[in-house]
Amino acid sequence: MTSALVVIDVQNDFCPGGALAVPDGDAVVPLINRLMPAFPHVILTQDWHPPGHASFASSHPGAEPMSLTEMPYGPQVLWPDHCVQGTEGAAFHPDLDTTRAELIVRKGFRRDIDSYSAFLENDHETPTGLAGALKERGITELVMVGLATDFCVKDSAVDGMRLGFSVGLVEAACRAIDVNGSLAQAHQALKDAGVRLIEAEHHL
Repeated sequence: MTSALVVIDVQNDFCPGGALAVPDGDAVVPLINRLMPAFPHVILTQDWHPPGHASFASSHPGAEPMSLTEMPYGPQVLWPDHCVQGTEGAAFHPDLDTTRAELIVRKGFRRDIDSYSAFLENDHETPTGLAGALKERGITELVMVGLATDFCVKDSAVDGMRLGFSVGLVEAACRAIDVNGSLAQAHQALKDAGVRLIEAEHHL
């Protein structure tokens, strides 16, 4: 099988000091950099929101960050403004080695719909184009790393399985937000989808 390392959203706003910091988020960078040479293909994803995105609490008067609202596509967490297009917060972590990335997939750029998964936006219908790009390259096996385990990494891994890829996840190269039991729910969703949890040493 032809494999790719898929690096999910290792951006400044998801690292300590960022607008939506994942605890210990920057700790994944050295391990991800070490994993990259073991894969013939490296793909990066990048959260890329326009100002005033519908998933921002600031776009909903009176709403608190991390509260829930209903969108046409279902429940949506309202986040602090983060990864706004062209800002330093949206940039990749400066220590992340981006030189081997052959593809960068930007997601969440449609103002009215959020996008956790690298494959599908949160309506679970609108494609990002990643699946087609992988299939055209003959890539059948994916290993997921990045931020955050319980949101974008989990959704990407589960969707990858549904779309016919073999998917593994190196949890040591991920970190979670873990809000309202989201990490436990993510572990169950990954197990139910058949995503393999693998040790980093398997690829080093």
